[in-house]
Amino acid sequence: MFTPKTYRRRREALVKLMAGEGGLVLLPANGEAPANYPDNCYRFRQDSTFLYFTGIDRPGYYALVDLDQGCETLLGDDPTMNDIIWTGPQPSTADHAMKAGIEQACPVAQLETLVARAVASGRRVHYLPPYRAGMTLKIAALLGIAPGAVHGGASVALALAVVALRSVKEPREVERIERACATGYRMHTTAMRMCRPGVGEREIMGAIEGIALQEGAGVAFPSIVSQHGETLHNLSCDDRLTEGRMLLVDAGAEEAMHYCCDFTRTTPVGGRFNTMQREIYDIVLGANDLGRRLAAPEMLYRDIHLAAATHIAEGLVALGLVKGDPREAVEAGAHALFMPHGLGHMMGLDVHEMENIGEKYVGYDRETARSERLGLASLRLGRRLQQGMTMTIEPGIYFIPALIQKWRAEGICRDFIDFDRVERYVGLGGIRIEDNILITAEGCRLLGERLPATVEQVEEMAGQ
Repeated sequence: MFTPKTYRRRREALVKLMAGEGGLVLLPANGEAPANYPDNCYRFRQDSTFLYFTGIDRPGYYALVDLDQGCETLLGDDPTMNDIIWTGPQPSTADHAMKAGIEQACPVAQLETLVARAVASGRRVHYLPPYRAGMTLKIAALLGIAPGAVHGGASVALALAVVALRSVKEPREVERIERACATGYRMHTTAMRMCRPGVGEREIMGAIEGIALQEGAGVAFPSIVSQHGETLHNLSCDDRLTEGRMLLVDAGAEEAMHYCCDFTRTTPVGGRFNTMQREIYDIVLGANDLGRRLAAPEMLYRDIHLAAATHIAEGLVALGLVKGDPREAVEAGAHALFMPHGLGHMMGLDVHEMENIGEKYVGYDRETARSERLGLASLRLGRRLQQGMTMTIEPGIYFIPALIQKWRAEGICRDFIDFDRVERYVGLGGIRIEDNILITAEGCRLLGERLPATVEQVEEMAGQ
């Protein structure tokens, strides 16, 4: 945890941003989630907003912030003797409250009374949209509303305030992210060194996830370790590596306080890119470098995405896969055949920072909105950048057989794509290069030591 003062200051900032709203702010912790029976649970992961405002990494707690009276309450149940027998001595609710800088502590049983009293007096109870079914039912019961009405009743004012605070990272948060990046560096360089014919994808996944557990709280998300890089979120890892193919590894770590990193590298099996692979790889690397050069305060991330897409289109025109003017091709969305995702997303306590709150509040704002236009529809982050934001830049080029067949059959962007030539690349798979950056006053900087990125650096690491 950070100091109690840190959490008090964050809650005070929340109250200030919500001035005039009135009512109670309800911040629930996550509970345990059973895997296959009640006593066998998935690894506990705390709600990130609850962590941000309290630092408490234990299940079953609730924090109430009274916007009118300025008081705060932590609600939780002290460990019973049976709990102590099975898990050993644990801090009391009062102990947790003290560490979080909260003056009042009481049992969870009082939550219903406190909320019911507020509702009866016509006061608003502000909460964020829940992402677990159990919490949806709990909020419905507390407020006396139907479960189906819970999401619609989530507080826009609270969402905007939380996004405003969590979007800009404090120096101590950046330090924690860089700790995660150091672990991520070891994960990915280990994967590169293991990228040899005959090695199992699962062996590599086990090795890198073991590093994440040894050095922190485990992985930030399920690791992608696959020779089928054209499948963007491929969680299958049952193949053995084959000479001449490429291994895409998209993996990140959470450090002990749950701040994340998120890196992707693509490595040739056996340590050497062939000519076709190298040509595509260099285009992706150029788009990554361009994105970092452009990232700066006040830049619209949507514009950076389009600039990276134009670079990719220029490279594909040079190879004969795309025809005509690259800018016109991007305007038509032709690049989406090769990069159907957006350039990146914010990250911090979540690998996709605050995605549970809602993309229209996190990735966009009153100035921007997600476009339905081909080539922009999957961009998670389009808003103007601010100093202190942390995010990913992750361009890619993929040859997805089903998507190529669909576009060809339907004549999508036929004026810009040479489908005969594109078909020759089917089987190459996909290449993604992902780095993490911090927006600074001057522009941006990489978070952590940069992983091997150039063809020469990747081949050298894979050859060790």
